[in-house]
Amino acid sequence: MLTMVKIITNFSSCSTYNCHSNEANYARPLNGFIFFRHSSRKCLLYSNLDVPRSTRVGVSFMLDENAKISKFCEVGDLRNAVELLKMSQNSELDLNTYASILQLCAERKRLQEGKLVHSIISSNGIPIEGVLGPKLVFMYVSCGGLREGRRIFDHTLSDNKVFLWNLMMSEYAKIGDFRESIYLFRKMQKLGITGNSYTFSCILKCFATLGRVEECKRIHGYIYKLGFGSYNTVVNSLIAAYFKSGGIDSAHKLFDELSDRDVVSWNSMISGCVMNGFSHTALDFFIQMLILRVGVDLATLVNVLVACANTGSLSFGRAVHGHGVKACFGREGRFNNTLLDMYSKCGNLNDAIQVFGKMGQTTVVSWTSLISAYVREGLYDDAIRLFYEMECKGVSPDVYTMTSVLHACAHSNSLDKGRDVHNYFRKKNVTLSLPVCNALMDMYAKCGSMEEASLVFSQIPTKDIVSWNIMIGGYSKNSLPIEALKLFSEMQEESRPDGFTMACVLPACGSLAALDVGRGIHGWILRNGYSSDLHVVNALMDMYVKCGSLIHAQLLFDMISEKDLISWTVMITGYGMHGLGNEAVATFQKMRIVGIKPDEITFTSILYACSHSGLLNEGWEFFNAMRECNIEPKLEHYACMVDLLARTGNLSKAYNFIETMPIKPDATVWGALLCGCRIHHDVELAEKVAEHVFELEPDNTGYYVLLANVYAEAEKWEEVKKLRERISKLGLKKSPGCSWIEVQGKSTTFVSADSAHPQAKTIVSLLNNLRIKMKSEGYSPKMRYALINADDTEKEAALCGHSEKLAVAFGILNLSPGRTIRVAKNLRVCGDCHEMVKFVSKTTRREIILRDSNRFHHFKDGFCSCGDFW
Repeated sequence: MLTMVKIITNFSSCSTYNCHSNEANYARPLNGFIFFRHSSRKCLLYSNLDVPRSTRVGVSFMLDENAKISKFCEVGDLRNAVELLKMSQNSELDLNTYASILQLCAERKRLQEGKLVHSIISSNGIPIEGVLGPKLVFMYVSCGGLREGRRIFDHTLSDNKVFLWNLMMSEYAKIGDFRESIYLFRKMQKLGITGNSYTFSCILKCFATLGRVEECKRIHGYIYKLGFGSYNTVVNSLIAAYFKSGGIDSAHKLFDELSDRDVVSWNSMISGCVMNGFSHTALDFFIQMLILRVGVDLATLVNVLVACANTGSLSFGRAVHGHGVKACFGREGRFNNTLLDMYSKCGNLNDAIQVFGKMGQTTVVSWTSLISAYVREGLYDDAIRLFYEMECKGVSPDVYTMTSVLHACAHSNSLDKGRDVHNYFRKKNVTLSLPVCNALMDMYAKCGSMEEASLVFSQIPTKDIVSWNIMIGGYSKNSLPIEALKLFSEMQEESRPDGFTMACVLPACGSLAALDVGRGIHGWILRNGYSSDLHVVNALMDMYVKCGSLIHAQLLFDMISEKDLISWTVMITGYGMHGLGNEAVATFQKMRIVGIKPDEITFTSILYACSHSGLLNEGWEFFNAMRECNIEPKLEHYACMVDLLARTGNLSKAYNFIETMPIKPDATVWGALLCGCRIHHDVELAEKVAEHVFELEPDNTGYYVLLANVYAEAEKWEEVKKLRERISKLGLKKSPGCSWIEVQGKSTTFVSADSAHPQAKTIVSLLNNLRIKMKSEGYSPKMRYALINADDTEKEAALCGHSEKLAVAFGILNLSPGRTIRVAKNLRVCGDCHEMVKFVSKTTRREIILRDSNRFHHFKDGFCSCGDFW
């Protein structure tokens, strides 16, 4: 890289540039068309004509009017030329006079005057033929009247020369109607009109943009057949076309065979390599240019700066910066904007700010580049501030500015600021394009307001795949899995899902433990060829883990040839959730052996696994290893360690660990210890810990309920009463416990003592019979989990109505014998339910998988995978 920088520096210093030289500045005609003004020399058309004396006055008048109008056109005085034409409209003016005015209208983009000239021509009964047809077409197209220009063009096909065909094809390409350009090209061929170099340059761009590589090859052969293979303009267009349509090898071959390469040839190679992800190769081509002393232009440096940005080559970019300044491009807006973007993407915000500050005139592109730079550096508030500063300077935002500032709001999780930006758009009557609407939905979804995201979504007339994916993913991430699956179903009626859709909807299946729905989506993935997409496979693994089908996740994991960090982390998390701590540890060690470096999330997963399997020594080893991997433990890692200590009965050590933390503990850390106090029935410490929790999160009902449960299990009913009064006084509401089960692809939810279900009586009867059978075998209900101050009969009835028991009974009644029963619960399973489900698994000879808020419990033959440690 240093050698490359030296080459650039040396070339810059030995090259001579004259920033003010007229020779250095040249202009190319638009679309390859050159239009000549009429000669200032007057042509005495009638000087040698034998005209009777009686008519010479009229002829003299005509000559005088034609000359005057032509003179006005020569000096660019359109107003007087049109006025004189209106006064002379009944006279038989020369066709070239009309042509001169139409030419001036085209140059000045004056459509109204052009239409007036057209109407005078029509009212005088002058046929649209010869020079008038092309001039009228040119005037309309130049002034933005493409539709009227096309009408005249179609009417005068026999008179249309190749330059006019080129003009029409070029204009349709400009507005993105490439298919119409191709249609005109094919019609031109049918009429036997041979194109020129500009024709082929235009049509190649059209085919390339549409990705029609075979058509490019066919045109390639046609070009050589007509003898245009030696035209640099055509070959350069071929190179660019092949790059755009994916024919990279063909582009390289053409370049290698080109003997007389100009700067456009080199630019085509550099931009093509950048476009196709070969930025390092683009830099190599630039070095070759400098070695061969090929003169570079603005396009060269802009493309090279993009390559530097893509590769993170800051030193190379700085050298190009210096080269550009010496080449007198320092005041070019395009150069500065790309330079600013390069510094930003290379992580040098200070230099980006300096470039912005030195720009004489900033455009919306400049502001957007700097806003994006702040977003990239995580300075979201500064990015938002810069957006409003831009508005104060009178610069109107474009679609890229709007999406950038919305990304800043989304990443900062600032709903209020996001709303302010949205209100600004409304106030300014900004037309919201589809990308901006998508960015708005993404912002609202990431800020947790799915209602507002849904409102924006409903107002989009034509949604694209990104719109659907944002909404489905938003519902999944905001714990609205039912809405996500419902929208996914609607989407399939209007749009075809892609791999990102699968990755967005599969977490919803996992949240609901909807294994049948997840399997159906897995089948769709296989049928539609997304099974090789690692992002999709990782999402599938995660779904199977959360639906309790760990064996399917293992099969998928083993099939991945090149696993990434996410693949390993999902599997480690899965083992941890299912209580297989040793397997999680073994998987972590295998990951390290293959050279994958863990991140913060991976360490959270392995510590969680150790915590839920009681692996105290291993947990300490992993916690201490974090700093060896240059990862500073965060609150979630400390919470896992507190949980591990508390679950293993080391409550005092857990408390001391919190007291000596280098960062201030949050409610999650103290809450982990409070859970341990409940498990080990330490009321005194629970009260001490609870005060810390209530101070940090006074509105979190869950912690009040947890302490109330500690009191209830210790039968301290007076304390339970006081705590419930405190909850009521604060206006807090307890989240009701609920469980759900999937049967035949349909999810059914139960709440505690649910009597609304159609099978409620049958379910209660089954549970009563099972309890009688359990008692006959020596089982006695664990009354302390009833959490009510009542006699044993009432407590037993309350225990019998717990939602997980109802869901398990529903599964027994509605699933075929031998089928695994899968139940999910939003809270921790109570000890009595745990004992009963163990008994049911033995009595009914069924495997029962219960997922509570902490982990999975696999019940089989009267045993649970947690070993009664949860």
